[in-house]
Amino acid sequence: MKKLIVSRRSSQIFFLSLFIYILWSTAYPLQGIIRPNIIFKMDPLVTLFTALSERVIIPGIALSIAMLAAALIAGRIFCGWVCPLGSLIDGAGALRGKIRALPDGANAAFRKVKYIILGIIAAGACVGIQLAWILDPVGLAARFVSLNLIPAATMLTSGFFIFVIKTFRLYGPFYDFYRSLESTVLGVKVYYFSHAAAIFLFFIVVVLSSLFVARLWCRFVCPLGGLYALSARRPFLKRTLGECTSCGICKSRCRMGAIRDDMSYVPGECILCMDCIYDCPERVTRFAWGGPGPKPSTGRDRMSRRQFLFLLGSALVMSGFKRGEPGRVRNVIRPPGALAENDFVDRCVRCGNCMKVCPTNVIQPVLLQAGLRGVWTPALIPEIGYCEYNCTLCGDICPTGAIRRLPVPVKQATKIGVARVDKGRCIPWSSDNNCIVCEEQCPVPDKAIKLFEESAGGRRKFKPYVDDGLCIGCGTCQNKCPVRPVRAIRVKPL
Repeated sequence: MKKLIVSRRSSQIFFLSLFIYILWSTAYPLQGIIRPNIIFKMDPLVTLFTALSERVIIPGIALSIAMLAAALIAGRIFCGWVCPLGSLIDGAGALRGKIRALPDGANAAFRKVKYIILGIIAAGACVGIQLAWILDPVGLAARFVSLNLIPAATMLTSGFFIFVIKTFRLYGPFYDFYRSLESTVLGVKVYYFSHAAAIFLFFIVVVLSSLFVARLWCRFVCPLGGLYALSARRPFLKRTLGECTSCGICKSRCRMGAIRDDMSYVPGECILCMDCIYDCPERVTRFAWGGPGPKPSTGRDRMSRRQFLFLLGSALVMSGFKRGEPGRVRNVIRPPGALAENDFVDRCVRCGNCMKVCPTNVIQPVLLQAGLRGVWTPALIPEIGYCEYNCTLCGDICPTGAIRRLPVPVKQATKIGVARVDKGRCIPWSSDNNCIVCEEQCPVPDKAIKLFEESAGGRRKFKPYVDDGLCIGCGTCQNKCPVRPVRAIRVKPL
């Protein structure tokens, strides 16, 4: 029995299931016992480079340092045993069949790409630009689970139950069972997320790339893998060989291309999948603590230390040129507690937590509305929802502090925009009819929307206007306005 492989697969299933559970339970109100922001605090790529970009110490950064320390001891065990994206890539790769082995030269050349990407991320962080979110595997998997998998799963499951109940008129125990699921597993509301198709397409391309080359993403692209590989150059847990006959079977089947033509291996590329132990016909492959070190690298297996340090050193020289101006004028409405715009787009890792936890679905990923650097950052879209007056979950759940945690009274007084009445579209202003929906729905106790009373022909008429001093820009008035297709009252960003 391949006990080590069974253990690895069990570990992958466990951590992937835990990952999905944590994100699934990120709903209003919070149901899970583990907050999803811990996932990203354990991600050294996001945490360390976001901290470097913003020149701040992010709470929980010690967890990321501990993960890198674990790589010094056991190598890239995170990539092979824990990483949710790596587990999904392995699942897709199981459909591929025989692994295509690449020559040493091709492996060595292409795997430098991830170090170049890592160097670019480090250089960007040094000058105050956070790029880690783009290719971070944990964030990529989280966006897929939160914005694609969970909405699709809950919608399809609910649709199936409703179809069966209505078709076969099962209004007894079966209906009661469905109602119990609605209050637990299916209690996560099905939401619409803009640009979810683009997020899904990007994810699918990454996962299905393993159909062409085993773990192509992990070998050649993943910057988190590159960071772990640098930490795992001399691990304490090493691969050793006995009387090897150089049959080459282990090299041909290595999913990371970590085994060289001479049967030695590159420790930083090994993810401890343990396949080589059981593929070896002579059973001479072992992993052991201590022992002789691996054969020195030829320099082709990765970006050289000198090259990486030169790139990083050049960025450090430029680090004094970090933008110092206050945030530019926003073109979108950010959640309450969001940092100044430049700081916000740098610190936000596009994890999707704030979008997933929002009870009204008002927080959506934007595309180019906030500029190229603001792609997939969260913004409020009042046509879809509104900022719940008593809710502070987006700040509570943010892993990097891009959205600050605010007490409820502070949040209720935080201005994120201001409403404006379009008198040409507003029913009382443009016709003889009355409508006070916006005033009725305004959650501010003193009513940020006031009514101007007018009498004409013996008839009283109430015309709404906005008190700028009281309006916080929550978007409730715009969301509830009955005028279509364009609302007669709209919130403008500050």
